[in-house]
Amino acid sequence: MTKKEMTDKQKEETAEELNTGTKEETSADEEKNKQKTTEARQKKISKEKELKKKLQEQEEKYLRLSADFDNYRKRTLKEKIEMSKYAGIEILSQMLPVIDDFERAMKSMEDTQDIDAVKQGIELIYNKFKEYLSQQGVEEIEVLHTEFDTDLHDAVTKIPAPEDELKGKVVDVIEKGYKLNDKVIRYSKVVVGE
Repeated sequence: MTKKEMTDKQKEETAEELNTGTKEETSADEEKNKQKTTEARQKKISKEKELKKKLQEQEEKYLRLSADFDNYRKRTLKEKIEMSKYAGIEILSQMLPVIDDFERAMKSMEDTQDIDAVKQGIELIYNKFKEYLSQQGVEEIEVLHTEFDTDLHDAVTKIPAPEDELKGKVVDVIEKGYKLNDKVIRYSKVVVGE
């Protein structure tokens, strides 16, 4: 073998060795890449599982919260209905003595000849009832000879004012008005002077 052939052969062997080393390195790199890809997939899958689990937990919490709110809404609605149904019990039970007084007065009117005593009895009952309303916060709206106010009065009719100073003012009260804690519960029906 000549030197040139030998050198060529050595070059080929060296190239083969390099190729083999490169192939081994490439194979090792491919293995590492496959392993990294597999690890990344596993991380992705585990993250997806974790997110699905969290989503399921949140959905369950939402359903429980929704059911709790629905139960709360039904319960408060039922309580409101019961409150409005029985709200007047205390007021009405306190009015029963006034009815008893009226019944006694009516019974005594059948037997008595003394009209003044009957009048006094009815006045006592009226005052008792008015006092009870006052204790509950109900007050009469004073309107006679005051300026007509649509927030407090309902004008039934207009008549010529008996005096010039009564023009635009209330000259007669047909039905008294009442307030409950500064809220009008019945407007005064009045006659207005013009």
